[in-house]
Amino acid sequence: MGLKAVLSKPFASIANRSLNKLRKNAVALQQKTFEHLIFQAKNTSFGKTHSFSQVKTYDDFKKNVPIYDYEDLRPYIERITKGEPDVLWPGKPAYLAKTSGTTSGIKYIPISKESMPEHIKAARNALLSYVYETGNADFVDGKMIFLQGSPVLDIKAGISTGRLSGIVAHHVPAYLQKNRLPSYHVNCIEDWEQKVDAIVAETKNEDMRLISGIPPWCQMYFDRLSEACGGKKTKDIFPNFKLFVHGGVNYEPYRARMEESIGFAIDSIETYPASEGFIAFQDSQKEKGLLLMVDSGIFYEFVPADEFFNEEPTRISLKDIELDKNYALILNTTAGLWGYSLGDTVKFVSKDPYKIVVTGRIKHYISAFGEHVIGEEVEQALMDVANKQEVDVIEFTVAPQVNPPKGELPYHEWFIEFGREPEDLKTFALEVDKALQKKNIYYLDLIEGNILQPLVIQLLKKDTFINYMRSLGKLGGQNKVPRLANDRKIAEELKEYIV
Repeated sequence: MGLKAVLSKPFASIANRSLNKLRKNAVALQQKTFEHLIFQAKNTSFGKTHSFSQVKTYDDFKKNVPIYDYEDLRPYIERITKGEPDVLWPGKPAYLAKTSGTTSGIKYIPISKESMPEHIKAARNALLSYVYETGNADFVDGKMIFLQGSPVLDIKAGISTGRLSGIVAHHVPAYLQKNRLPSYHVNCIEDWEQKVDAIVAETKNEDMRLISGIPPWCQMYFDRLSEACGGKKTKDIFPNFKLFVHGGVNYEPYRARMEESIGFAIDSIETYPASEGFIAFQDSQKEKGLLLMVDSGIFYEFVPADEFFNEEPTRISLKDIELDKNYALILNTTAGLWGYSLGDTVKFVSKDPYKIVVTGRIKHYISAFGEHVIGEEVEQALMDVANKQEVDVIEFTVAPQVNPPKGELPYHEWFIEFGREPEDLKTFALEVDKALQKKNIYYLDLIEGNILQPLVIQLLKKDTFINYMRSLGKLGGQNKVPRLANDRKIAEELKEYIV
């Protein structure tokens, strides 16, 4: 064991003691965060407009600040992008994180000098939690791959601007800089396929021990690595590879294929970073859920997902949440986001400590017939059956078919790219449909009431989703294919890929 690995263990113990304070005092820490946010922002343009000087309680805040999405805050953010200070948070942001919205086009999310260190601290503590619990620290002595966006930043009104992962690349601690790959030169390659090939060339002969990234794009790296090394498994190319860090999408639909490529069931750490803040991370290999970061400059609000589109939905703070209930996540941050709907839905699986699982996107659902099927349900239904039948799912998306051929009932249409296909596709589809009925009572009622027929699966060609994302100019990085849509825009575009 090298010096870095040896030193990481006492640091892991220190980090765990700090996290224990967070685990035991979550509600109090959230109240402290709330008070800090209101005090710091009371003299900003937003704070004055929303009478922060008169806000003493959370109920006061809810009366003064409605739930906002990006479009609601856009006028404020446009003032920031023109160089105006003290708009949403004191001073100017340290960075603007550039993201792509499904309805808002390009979005610029402010990152302040107060919020930036929290991204780094949470990522570090995720690794240290793993070291503390497992005692495995050897990965610190080897090379680490971070599959991320380009670190090249633009300047907008004097503010450095780029993708979150590219911004974070500038803040990797010095003690990890010598270990990390790809090199700066390779990381700056914009074309994703060229970049992956360059990363393969740069890493295939290195002692890789940790790999981090969004699962579908990591899978692309593993595939190309295998091609470059005569079809070998990742474990045979990197015998000391022991840890996979992932976020951005649910890992479960990718797990079987990833482990097949790697050659064994590797330890993994799930993280929940967003441009708006680092929200949670997996702090245990033994317990379900992600530990909510309650002292990182974010005050959380939660809206029951089934009320989100109501005129006056219920808004609650952490102390009033219920277990196993689906909530839309609302953020208030030290970067100046207020009543901000992140667009994600979460469910609490523990209150001691507060741990969540990400269940989907508030706008990614199917309710064309009143069923309100969410991402968590379709993913679990599909993977329950796929795992039983040893079927390999590469990627999929689902849409309603409201206008079926004459004489047929409407249905949910699933577009699936398989690695290893089912022996009998119709039987497989029926089993997935039964699994979904068990998870969603409204869907069950529609099937039993002959309002819907069982789901239909469209078999897609190899590399469909890679080719589809390439056609949109969104291959790689933090881009993801929505698993669910309440319309047929994606479904119609995928028709040309049907086998």
